[in-house]
Amino acid sequence: MLLSPGIPTGWGQTDEAPAGFGLQAVEFTQYQLSPFSLTRLFSSMGNPVTYNMTGLSYSNITMGFGQSLLVPFSETINYSTASNLLGINGSYGFSLTLTPIVNVTISQTPLDPRSFSINASGPGFPLANAKVNYCFITVTGRAGGTPPLYDVSYGSTTTDAAGIAPIVSFPSFNPAVMSYALIASAEVSGLVGVGYQQHSLYQQSYVVPLVSSIANKTVILAHSWDVTGNGEQDAAISYNATLVILAEGNALREMPFVNQTGSASGTVNSGHYDTLALGTFDQSILIITYSNEVNSGIVVMPWGISALAFPITFGGDPNNKDWVATDMRQVTVNGIAYQAKLSVWSLSGYQVNG
Repeated sequence: MLLSPGIPTGWGQTDEAPAGFGLQAVEFTQYQLSPFSLTRLFSSMGNPVTYNMTGLSYSNITMGFGQSLLVPFSETINYSTASNLLGINGSYGFSLTLTPIVNVTISQTPLDPRSFSINASGPGFPLANAKVNYCFITVTGRAGGTPPLYDVSYGSTTTDAAGIAPIVSFPSFNPAVMSYALIASAEVSGLVGVGYQQHSLYQQSYVVPLVSSIANKTVILAHSWDVTGNGEQDAAISYNATLVILAEGNALREMPFVNQTGSASGTVNSGHYDTLALGTFDQSILIITYSNEVNSGIVVMPWGISALAFPITFGGDPNNKDWVATDMRQVTVNGIAYQAKLSVWSLSGYQVNG
């Protein structure tokens, strides 16, 4: 599963079902996995959602408000399909979980909300002398339905022996009137992790990104009322969308959309959606700043599962089985370090031989 790319080898970057199941990245060897093959796995982490405008249901990985990855069922590979392709359907069950190894935590300092602390740690130890790159986005609401004003700052620093980076301050940031998101990556000795912290002043209605087509590299921007049924149905939400790529050295760099010179802007209402063409299979983060007539907010979506170090849970439930065999491996997904845990159990019952 982890040492084969599947058939065809690039199935993760298509909309078609594979003829053979495997998660290895095509251009690499050993335990290096494809972020888009993982993106197409049907998630057992969150509750699926239905978007009435497309008539489709979506597999749902949600890590909190404003952090989600929604992929149409028609583009996902479910547990039954994977079991059939592996030739174990009816004989064995399995569960695959991938958890980021490097934990990057971000928090506002208690005495000054304009300043943030960034910590990096591995499995039981701090990441000393890790290079940290960060991207700080602030957004202010606009009146009259025009897209929100936003500002993006980039920077880098290094952690100390305890895995703690120097306090990062943004003097012009006013948390009383500005929503924000801070994304940071940390790297040392080949171990890379990503962390994210955000706060939105307006959360009643917002923009929801949904994957439209992986092959075409398109994403739908929907009104939250049409996806969740909550909030203010009549609220017109103006937005600016920015695509940030994890570049060489894990620096964060802005990328243009197809047919755009920079960010994309518009307004979504209930019963309407916009479409963005991302134009790249590089792991990226789609950042959407939005506002109503007064307040603002921000949401993000990883393009490629590892861009925000989202965890993965795929397969069956190993609980209450007679026996479960478990194996673990350290893997990388586009350079981001994960621990892969594969659990396998028999579906034919428990017996003792010999």
